[in-house]
Amino acid sequence: MLLNGDCPESLKKEEGPTEPPQENGLDEAEPGEETTGQEVIVIQDTGFSVKILAPGIEPFSLQVSPQEMVQEIHQVLMDREDTCHRTCFSLHLDGNMLDHFSELRSVEGLQEGSVLRVVEEPYTVREARIHVRHVRDLLKSLDPSDAFNGVDCNSLSFLSVFTDGDLGDSGKRKKGLEMDPIDCTPPEYILPGSRERPLCPLQPQNRDWKPLQCLKVLTMSGWNPPPGNRKMHGDLMYLFVITAEDRQVSITASTRGFYLNQSTAYHFNPKPASPRFLSHSLVELLNQISPTFKKNFAVLQKKRVQRHPFERIATPFQVYSWTAPQAEHAMDCVRAEDAYTSRLGYEEHIPGQTRDWNEELQTTRELPRKNLPERLLRERAIFKVHSDFTAAATRGAMAVIDGNVMAINPSEETKMQMFIWNNIFFSLGFDVRDHYKDFGGDVAAYVAPANDLNGVRTYNAVDVEGLYTLGTVVVDYRGYRVTAQSIIPGILERDQEQSVIYGSIDFGKTVVSHPRYLELLERTSRPLKILRHRVLNDRDEEVELCSSVECKGIIGNDGRHYILDLLRTFPPDLNFLPVPGERLPEECTRAGFPRTHRHKLCCLRQELVDAFVEHRYLLFMKLAALQLMQQKASKMENSTSLENGSPPSLESKSEDPLGPEGSEEEGGNASGLAKVKELAETIASDDGTDPRSREVIRNACKAVGSISSTAFDVRFNPDIFSPGVRFPESCQEEVRDQKQLLKDAAAFLLSCQIPGLVKDCTDHVVLPMDGATLSEVMRQRGINMRYLGKVLDLVLRSPARDQLDHIYKIGIGELITRSAKHIFKTYLQGVELSGLSAAISHFLNCFLSSYPNPVAHLPADELVSKKRNRRRRNRPPGAADNTAWAVMTPQELWKNICQEAKNYFDFTLECESVDQAVETYGLQKITLLREISLKTGIQILLEEYSFDSRHKPAFTEEDVLNIFPVVKHVNPKASDAFHFFQSGQAKVQQGFLKEGCELINEALNLFNNVYGAMHVEICACLRLLARLHYIMGDYAEALSNQQKAVLMSERVMGIEHPNTIQEYMHLALYCFASSQLSTALSLLYRARYLTLLVFGEDHPEMALLDNNIGLVLHGVMEYDLSLRFLENALAVSTKYHGPKSLKVALSHHLVARVYESKAEFRSALQHEKDGYTIYKTQLGEDHEKTKESSEYLKCLTQQAVALQRTMNEIYRNGSSANIPPLKFTAPSMASVLEQLNVINGILFIPLSQKDLENLKAEVARRHQLQEASRNRDKAEEPMATEPEPAGAPEDAASQPQAAKDPPSPGLQG
Repeated sequence: MLLNGDCPESLKKEEGPTEPPQENGLDEAEPGEETTGQEVIVIQDTGFSVKILAPGIEPFSLQVSPQEMVQEIHQVLMDREDTCHRTCFSLHLDGNMLDHFSELRSVEGLQEGSVLRVVEEPYTVREARIHVRHVRDLLKSLDPSDAFNGVDCNSLSFLSVFTDGDLGDSGKRKKGLEMDPIDCTPPEYILPGSRERPLCPLQPQNRDWKPLQCLKVLTMSGWNPPPGNRKMHGDLMYLFVITAEDRQVSITASTRGFYLNQSTAYHFNPKPASPRFLSHSLVELLNQISPTFKKNFAVLQKKRVQRHPFERIATPFQVYSWTAPQAEHAMDCVRAEDAYTSRLGYEEHIPGQTRDWNEELQTTRELPRKNLPERLLRERAIFKVHSDFTAAATRGAMAVIDGNVMAINPSEETKMQMFIWNNIFFSLGFDVRDHYKDFGGDVAAYVAPANDLNGVRTYNAVDVEGLYTLGTVVVDYRGYRVTAQSIIPGILERDQEQSVIYGSIDFGKTVVSHPRYLELLERTSRPLKILRHRVLNDRDEEVELCSSVECKGIIGNDGRHYILDLLRTFPPDLNFLPVPGERLPEECTRAGFPRTHRHKLCCLRQELVDAFVEHRYLLFMKLAALQLMQQKASKMENSTSLENGSPPSLESKSEDPLGPEGSEEEGGNASGLAKVKELAETIASDDGTDPRSREVIRNACKAVGSISSTAFDVRFNPDIFSPGVRFPESCQEEVRDQKQLLKDAAAFLLSCQIPGLVKDCTDHVVLPMDGATLSEVMRQRGINMRYLGKVLDLVLRSPARDQLDHIYKIGIGELITRSAKHIFKTYLQGVELSGLSAAISHFLNCFLSSYPNPVAHLPADELVSKKRNRRRRNRPPGAADNTAWAVMTPQELWKNICQEAKNYFDFTLECESVDQAVETYGLQKITLLREISLKTGIQILLEEYSFDSRHKPAFTEEDVLNIFPVVKHVNPKASDAFHFFQSGQAKVQQGFLKEGCELINEALNLFNNVYGAMHVEICACLRLLARLHYIMGDYAEALSNQQKAVLMSERVMGIEHPNTIQEYMHLALYCFASSQLSTALSLLYRARYLTLLVFGEDHPEMALLDNNIGLVLHGVMEYDLSLRFLENALAVSTKYHGPKSLKVALSHHLVARVYESKAEFRSALQHEKDGYTIYKTQLGEDHEKTKESSEYLKCLTQQAVALQRTMNEIYRNGSSANIPPLKFTAPSMASVLEQLNVINGILFIPLSQKDLENLKAEVARRHQLQEASRNRDKAEEPMATEPEPAGAPEDAASQPQAAKDPPSPGLQG
């Protein structure tokens, strides 16, 4: 389910049921799967506790596990509050020193209760540096500047601002106080109907950020390095410190520790001062000389340890923030040192050499993978190296563009230069030697790296032993595209012509092949649906290939078989590749295809190929199976038992490895798919016996374009329609079939996938909220972004146009910002470094400000003109005139945006300025600002911008803080963990919550093993666990897991990513259930604010949010406020689900309840009647919902009558009237919680004893069939189910599960 790229969870709504249970990951008999039970135990070896004796503090005990390394205990001690200031020590057991890198289980005599002594070791220069770095990290531990600056994998999280610290504890503390009056007034700007969209609340000021100052300055002294005679005395380096009390001191780091010396800023005197305060740790020394340091450092460490670990663990890949507050720039010795030493010498784990990335990437792939522990080790190593490589490549690419790296061919013009830094090869996305002349020149050269990266992803996922790809990262920075690749050993010494032994270096003129490559690539051909084919080379000889011609095979000096240039792994997209003399099918020509695109490298996405093949497979089964079934109805009699609960073994043998389940239209029949697989089995089983059946199959194969005539096998030849590739005469027929297949695939995209996407959006199966989530939804269905215009056309023509309003808005916003990004890219290439902030703020003014004629401020010119001639050589690549950017006007930019939208997306925008766009399409400027910043890497100052002012431009150059790289990289997967996760989901859907919970916990363990603590997939895992615990009534556990999920989503996906918004909503529900009402409210308000910022008010998700807020406010008796939110929810639901929908009925009921509490019975009756009418027409008189509603109507009527009587009584008898007290019920918390569960799609099903028995029996029967091989002890009773999150029965019933959450075994090699 999480396989296609890094799929943001928000698109899939809740973890809805994913798939028919038989596809449950465990039943697919993975290699070595039978032993899973025992293998898993290896990972969870029982822990034991040891006692730690450290100098100067009380002994304490520590829980450890046998497969931890000794060094992990070191890490724990360096993190603990009382031992965090030590870095240079060893651990001794009974007087023997433990080896840093050995596992605990291999240490002799180490057992429960052993005593480990911390022994201080002498320093070396390296250790002293590590120590200073560590002390600096401790001093900066609460400072968010690294997260704002996007360094060292730090990122932001704001959850603690809204929960006041950790939820777990506060639950216990606040129980008593919670029911006191709580302040629930939401800030003005998030009330329904508010027009203002402020930016500042996006990053609220955290109290802990104004860190206590411990020192004024800590820096390396100018007296470094120590002269020879001082080295002989053990001096390692000198530090200079100014304490908070303004005392200036010089400190010597020596082998024995740190002490004060007598140097001053201008006078070197290395003799110890008196007293010299010799201390083994710098912190102990500073504690003695500065009382402020002592006090504040202790407080700081206390705060640091109280923070949730997830707020400080590094993320695997850097996440950048598009806004940041104005930060103080403080002195920082380590940062300064890092900036100028490029940090290569300080890669801790490989002393004294730069890392050989290629060797690391390839050796991790070669690790054994026979059983689970081996696979975990291997996947963990692969993941770690990939994330390190991505970080290094990003740093290198920025250095290259900023001009800080010397080219390896410095004499050539800048566009053609190539670079090597830190053992990584960098090239720029320009068409260097007319290589891509026939494909679209520079445009093609810009797209090729991204296509190549997709190829690398795919081959990595198939994971064939013996076939190697290069580490590849594509970085877009300052308008340039840089490709970073690991270096094949020996490639730089020889000529390319000599080294390529497979494929072609000139797009098919000269072609060579190699038997070993054919054998290796043959193994990838089935999962990748690539056809082995023959082409002619320049000497008219036939050459056999199993990939596209430009895929090159090179054997490195290390003897490994590498493949590179995978830009055409997938077949071409004929809709964007006009070929003279070829007619496309009618579906395509009707939609105005083929269109000429700017380059000829348009490929179909892998998801599309998989969906198309599966579509063909269903077609094949319909054709073949139906005829066969008629032929042997008699034979079939005895095997009909297969239809139900068929043993799982059938599933995995079907003819073709199926792609993502349920491509659109047939997503409807998940069960149909299972039947089809059985038919496949019957066909396969007796296909040799009967000539008639062979004939049937041959016909069916021909009809679907299968390459084999005895079984279904659809593959593509990626070289068809490649300019310059010729095929031998003997293959003409095959080529003709292949051409037809490509045309059919192009038509399939238009006739099935795009309509399927629009249908899913109409049914709210997918709920994109911003550009990124919309792109994700399109890509999952194999629809490239260049079809965005077509998707929008279809939305406009859809009969349910109003219900697709949100999709239309997001689509238009995406179209505008993508077009603007294309323009911005070339705009930036002409800007030199000194003009960057002026140029970017000018562009943003032209793009978003209503100010009619913004003027660009050119950087002062005096310095530039005199030296201009001498500096000719190393100007930034492609820069012609450095000031051309300054003349852009808003009118011109918007004209270009409309033109770009027409040329690229074939969509006509009806706007000539930003204000017209906002007016016509209902967009928000703040949303456009967010989208363009995320796409281009701009970081702007966190303040309120007056976009609409006609008197001054919205942005000044001081508002542009930074420009970050936008990085594309490979995402290695944890396959075993993923199987456990899927099996857990399947179990939950069958109602076995306990077992599902165990499997998901197991998956969580394995995910942590591979990815470390932070990752999107772990986030999904935690969310599901929280939901399960909640359903099983364990609110505390649910809270703790969901809190982790929110923190992780903020840190890994971004603080305002739609997925984070969802996580906030779930957390609010669990807070409410744990009676932390004010916390629940502030979380919901945060979610609403983020939704307003990211999209605006008019989104289907807003209805759910407002229902939640309204219900909680109702619970705390804020009736008027509650009504504002609930009535907004009602309006939004009516718009997006239609006035007759059950969601709307529920909404009416919620509003009626608030009116009842306010004793406004007429309004209450009106709403409840509306609800009742919907229930009656949709569900009939006898449905329990209709009955409940009618009961409630009666009850309201009685109350209304009673109230009227009382009023009449008052009128008649004046004040002396005898009035019975009226009973107005404040809603009970339980009833509010019950409604909250309903709207959030959590149903607890009350079961009678008899139902339980029947269910148990039925479940047990299915269980036995399924798990014949795996023998589980007993079936748990099902007590809860999880329908679609918004909980209205219509949705749960009408959407097939397969469509909701397509799992994609397609990529699992």
